This record gives sequence, C-alpha cells and structure tokens, in this order.
Amino acid sequence: MTSSLTEQLLPATERALLHRIAVAQSDGRAPSLVAGVAREGRLVWTGARSGGAGASAGADTQYRIGSITKTFTAVLVMRLRDEGLLDLNDPLEKYLPGSGVGEVTIAQLLAHSAGLSAESPAPWWERTPASLRPELADVLGDRTRMHPVGRRFHYSNPGYTLLGSLVEAVRGASWADVLRREILEPLGLERTSVQPRAPHADGWAVHPWADVLLPEPCEDLGLMAPAGQLWSTVADLCRFAVFLAKGDDRVLDASSVREMRTPSVPAEAGALGSVYGLGTQILGQDGRTLVGHTGSLPGFVAGLWVSVEDAVAAVVLANATSGPSAGVVTAELVRIVAEAEPRIPEPWRPLPEVDRDLLALTGPWYWGTQSFGLRLLPDRVLELQPLSATGRGARFTVEPDGTWTGRNGYYAGETLRVVRRYDGSVRHLDVGSFVFTREPYEPDAGVPGGVDEDGWRGLRP
Repeated sequence: MTSSLTEQLLPATERALLHRIAVAQSDGRAPSLVAGVAREGRLVWTGARSGGAGASAGADTQYRIGSITKTFTAVLVMRLRDEGLLDLNDPLEKYLPGSGVGEVTIAQLLAHSAGLSAESPAPWWERTPASLRPELADVLGDRTRMHPVGRRFHYSNPGYTLLGSLVEAVRGASWADVLRREILEPLGLERTSVQPRAPHADGWAVHPWADVLLPEPCEDLGLMAPAGQLWSTVADLCRFAVFLAKGDDRVLDASSVREMRTPSVPAEAGALGSVYGLGTQILGQDGRTLVGHTGSLPGFVAGLWVSVEDAVAAVVLANATSGPSAGVVTAELVRIVAEAEPRIPEPWRPLPEVDRDLLALTGPWYWGTQSFGLRLLPDRVLELQPLSATGRGARFTVEPDGTWTGRNGYYAGETLRVVRRYDGSVRHLDVGSFVFTREPYEPDAGVPGGVDEDGWRGLRP
C-alpha cells in the first residue's frame, strides 16, 4: 500500500521505496512497518506493510518512537538558551541543586559527554513501572560516573531525564505540557503525544525461532519520559524532520537547529561515520551527511534521518522489539530518492544590487605563495577557497562591525578583517592572524617578518 501526497515521485522511485520497506518488513518479521519520505519540505510518499497484527497501519498510525524523543527534549533546552534563561556551559547544579552530578554542564548532557551511566539501575526501566523510580536519585543510582566528565561520548538515558527535569525547573511546568505548548502545537504535530491515541500500533516481541508473537508491556516512563516516551506518526515525524533541516522561528531558528546538527564530541569507539550533536545523531553514509535519531522501546523500533543538502527526509516505524533495523532502512530510503531524483538546484540569479567595495575584494589572494580565490555571495557572504588541490577554505558571514566570521572548516569562528592603508586602499586581509595579499609576499602589504628588499630572483650561478 502506498500513497503520494504532493509532487509525486517517479513511479520507479516509488516502487523502489515500496520494495525496500517490503523486504524490511518481511526479512525483519515485523508485524507492521510504515514509512514516509519528505522532499523540499513536503511529504511526498508514504508506504506500509502489515502481516495482520497491524492491518490498519498507515501514515497517521501512532508508534512509539523511543529515543527520537531525546531530540524533542533537546529542542526545548535550546529554546531556553535562545531566550537567555540559561547558558549551555552552565553547570546543572545552578538549576537542579542536589542532583549529585551538578558539576556536569547542560551541553555535556545534550551531547552525552557528561560521563553518566547509560541506563538507570535495575530493573530494566523500559519494561517496569515509573513508580519504581519516583526521584532523580532513583534514576541515577549510586554509581553515576562511568567516565571522566567531558572526555568521551557515552550515551546516557538518565542524562536526558536530567534535561527534562531542567526544563520543568526553568519553565515551572511539566515536561509534557512544555513540549505540547512549545513544539507540538506550533509545528502542527497533532498526532504526537506522551500517551498513545487511536489509531496506534500495539508493541510485539517476535519469537527468534518461530513466527509467533508475544505482547510487550507499555509502561509510562515517568521521570524517564524525556528520554523515550513519545508516540508519533510517519506524517508528524516527517514534518519534524523538515524542521530539523530548516528551523522554524516559532520554535527554533535556522542557526539554532544548525547548531544542534553540528558534531559536539568524537564518536564512541567503533561507531565509524557516526557522531553526536546536541540531541541529534549525525551519520556519514553514501557520501552524504544524515542528521536525526533512531529509537527503540520494547515492541517498537524507529528511525528518522534527513539529508539537508539533498532536501530529503525519511521515517520508518515498526512494532517489533527487534527485527528490522529502522535506522538502516530509513537511510536507504533517503539514498533511493536522492540518487534516483537528484535535487534540482535553484536557478542562478545575479545579485539585486552591487556593493562596489566588496566587489573590489573579489579575485585572487595569496597566503605566502599559496593562491586563493575570494568570491562574493548573496547576503554579503564571502567565500575564500584555495585555487590548488590543497588548502583551507571557508565561508564568512558579515558582522555589524564590518568584519566577517568563519562558518565552517578550519576558520570556523575566526575573524576576517579588511586592513586598509591611510588612503583607504586595501593593504591585506587578516584571517585569524594570517595575512592574505594581492601578490605573493607583496612588499608593502604587512607580511609578518617582512619581505627581502631584493624581491623575487632567479637561481644565481
């Protein structure tokens, strides 16, 4: 069963998507599996496969999404930062005194680098009542430190419990209420909720050696809810994926979601191609960067990935404790669409007006003897790129004081300044103390160490 909603994909692409989820449902022995793809900000395809235990499964059917919930919690924390109510470098103790781990920072909790345990103390929190863990101390247990703070990535569910409690402490309202008011309602995620709402899938365990089912318990996670409680649908999560790619000023602007998508700490050993941002997983695969999250709870697996460069997002949800690898299948759906129907670039257009001072800066520049080209892009952005096969390039955005700040690569965060002579002419560019001149080692352009007064020469016998 498939349906195309807007700007229909090519029939061959739709069949490839359907084939992939059919194989995933069959080989993974999932009672049901649903999937969706968004392109250029719109849901363009949905598909579902069912073996009878989820016959009504579709784009509007709720599944439990597990740790994709963490990304929602991270958005709430980033909103607090953007409102000036906290700083990501603040210690947790400032807002949750007495937790026992108050020296860790908010950023470290977001990035799973606080060194906290991966799970709460036994029994397994995902299959037991929240009443067993009524306080944060019950979630953290006696052994809270697994690793030195800030030294490595170590995934921590209790860490996101602390972030949920942080949101409640700063907002003075429950995590669920803040989530609904600040994310779900503004983005129109009407079928995303803390508790399941019909139609929803039931969670199943599939016997590893026989084609039989066992119902999984559905527990309210209580304090652990910010780490994995939510139920959602393919349609809602595709909309959320678009938000992670573009931002939405009603929730978080584009610069803040870009910050969430930026790697924060090195990957855990063995996790090749995968790093973590601020509440997002970042995966390098098939030559593209995917951002999103995967999730699982007893009875359910979920995956959400978006390729910002391709403007393609995909979601896969299934109601089986193990079986289909939702994250892998989701990434393959993105690849199928991106490769079968590459993004059509926007038409080139000339700038609406010319800033002649900036235009005069364009062209070749030299750092020592290495050649670079400086281009002027829309919105007064400057792009400095090496003209040879090696070298450090970056884009720079303009600041109110007339300088530019690097946004990527080696020069990210560094300042580009135009240094002028007394007559107003450009002497050189200063990029993080590196001097770029119009000619290689231009004599009067302020090259550190000076330039030999005899200038360039041939080899003398």
